[in-house]
Amino acid sequence: MELIRKEEDFMSHKINPRVDLAFKKIFGTEDNKDLLISLINSIVGEEDQVVDVTLLNPYNQKNFKEDKLSILDIKAEGNHGKKFNIEIQIADEADYDKRALYYWAKLYTDQLKEKDDYGTLEKVIGIHILNFISILDSEKYHNAFHITEKETGLHYFKELELHTIELKKFNDSLGKEFEDIGSKIQSALDLWSAFLLRNDLLSKAKLPASLDDAPVKKAIDVLNVMNFSDDEREIYEGQLKWLRIEANTLKKYEEKGREKGLEKGREEGREEGEKNKSLEIARSMFNENLPLEQISRLTGLGEKELKNIKGSE
Repeated sequence: MELIRKEEDFMSHKINPRVDLAFKKIFGTEDNKDLLISLINSIVGEEDQVVDVTLLNPYNQKNFKEDKLSILDIKAEGNHGKKFNIEIQIADEADYDKRALYYWAKLYTDQLKEKDDYGTLEKVIGIHILNFISILDSEKYHNAFHITEKETGLHYFKELELHTIELKKFNDSLGKEFEDIGSKIQSALDLWSAFLLRNDLLSKAKLPASLDDAPVKKAIDVLNVMNFSDDEREIYEGQLKWLRIEANTLKKYEEKGREKGLEKGREEGREEGEKNKSLEIARSMFNENLPLEQISRLTGLGEKELKNIKGSE
């Protein structure tokens, strides 16, 4: 949790790019398409690299005001016709893997219009940047998933591709000496991950010439001058409070798991803690006077359940 403590020291005046509202204002606007192109190319393979993208749901304040609680993912089409769904997820929600598949399937099937044939369907690539650890069986922070044949590993259904970037794993690999961040960055994706985690240090880091990256420098500038409307500020601050509340709650349950000492104890602590974690976060958010609908969206709890929690206080 060292990251959270340091983050809170500077986040009073620096916007957190991991909050999905800020993330979309950085990567999901026409003015910043070059940043999105750089991010995509740092993640996908050589055959899927893009030189231009068309934003299918560009961010604008008018749409935001009409639907404040909409999912702030980014949908884009590459110059080669392939589709991308990019999302940053701050909440460790149940069944996130199913949600990722649903997003992929929706973007894939939405391509097919009346009288179109299946041959018009293009590959869809899902990119999910997670502020938590979801894949316990892999130490890598970036994983790419395809459908392969069970015994031979044959990659046949090539139009499904899902990427997960687990920022907490990358952060753990940096160690505690954030001043040495430059020496830990080995790839373009490392650089973008460092931007999302520790953009305040990147301007001070001595990066190798190959990673002296213009798009990341622009992203830092965009972040430094970013302003919010009153409506945007309300949503942003609510999401930022959620990040801090969740970090403190997760720390509590991690310590509980360590006290049990065994792997079984950690697993039991995780299973037992998931529901209690959501309830405790919801109570804390009520104390912060956040709207019921926003608490429901961030915690995954139903409004009826939340009203019972509020009524029992």
